[in-house]
Amino acid sequence: MNSLGLYIHWPFCLSKCPYCDFNSHVREKVDQKRWQAALLNELETAFQTQNGISLVSIFFGGGTPSLMDPETVAVLIEKAKSLFSTVENLEITLEANPSTVEAHRFKAFAEAGVNRLSLGVQSLDDQALSFLGRRHSAEEALKALKIAATYFPRFSFDLIYARPNQTTASWREELLSALTYGKGHFSLYQLTIEPQTQFATRLARGEKMTPEDDHAAALYELTEEIMTEAGLPPYEISNYAAPSEECRHNLLYWNFGHYIGIGPGAHGRITLDKTKYATTCYRPPETWLKAVEKQGHGQESLYPLSNLDKLRELTLMGLRLTKGLDRGRLLEETGLNAEEAYGLPTLELLKKEGLLKRTSTHLIPTFEGRLRLNSLIGFMLKKSSQQDLDS
Repeated sequence: MNSLGLYIHWPFCLSKCPYCDFNSHVREKVDQKRWQAALLNELETAFQTQNGISLVSIFFGGGTPSLMDPETVAVLIEKAKSLFSTVENLEITLEANPSTVEAHRFKAFAEAGVNRLSLGVQSLDDQALSFLGRRHSAEEALKALKIAATYFPRFSFDLIYARPNQTTASWREELLSALTYGKGHFSLYQLTIEPQTQFATRLARGEKMTPEDDHAAALYELTEEIMTEAGLPPYEISNYAAPSEECRHNLLYWNFGHYIGIGPGAHGRITLDKTKYATTCYRPPETWLKAVEKQGHGQESLYPLSNLDKLRELTLMGLRLTKGLDRGRLLEETGLNAEEAYGLPTLELLKKEGLLKRTSTHLIPTFEGRLRLNSLIGFMLKKSSQQDLDS
């Protein structure tokens, strides 16, 4: 694959959401000029390792990237375009929160070059927003969606469902309402309780944080039914899009493509001298910032991926896609076909159980397989790890 994505991490938020385990931090004051200089510095250093590959996407993630100065966004986009060769329809996404204080900045971000907005709505119900620790109201979210539709040719928005005591009827109503405001792309996530979050602490105290598995499965089935009828079928386990509206940047991740990650905690997958490497940057913002100012980058580690590493990542990412894991990519990256990688008995068993389909080009999780995706992937990787893939 000769396509490259660029991920830029902005680690700051106004507050920490109780479900969030991302590398996000609250700071009273951020020196925007200093951070702009550091991100530009790291971008130039990263370019030196990946010159010659076409840039197909830029993604500003976080944290809350809509807290960045629009000038910083504009400068970073222009620098990336000046360094790399870019495709004509370069996708430039910025994540944003729909609070009033940020919504008025959308025009400035569009003028900076952002052509796709990812809006963290999370719910259209005020009570649910309070439970999720969001700073905006449902009314503010709807206003932000209208503004987004004005300035961005493509935009997506997130919703979190499978909340405590959420009924199928209430979720149907909320999702149908969302479809009247959104277009093209939705990211619909079931609430999961991540370790070392506020929600994990509350769960440990005995609070009910998520519904029973059967009810969560019913909500997932309802979600797919509604979105497919609306012309936005799932293309990934939690992402739904109209034809050609899929997030091209995220598809690089799920297809085990190449991408540079800059900013605190950012990850990358790059190829040097025909060897694929994983890169990670320092997570603490101040540690990363000092490292960049000292040495031109905040990279903490660079390590070559073994065949087993590649197999694990291809499996974890590829089976999230509704089209499934590409057999050609598996063979290209590991030198193994699917039957060698996982074992024919494993694949036959999963087919018999109705969890996995095999075609000449892909391994495809069925709907039942997607309901049990973590267990499906865990079973396949357990079987593959028993083999010596790097011999």
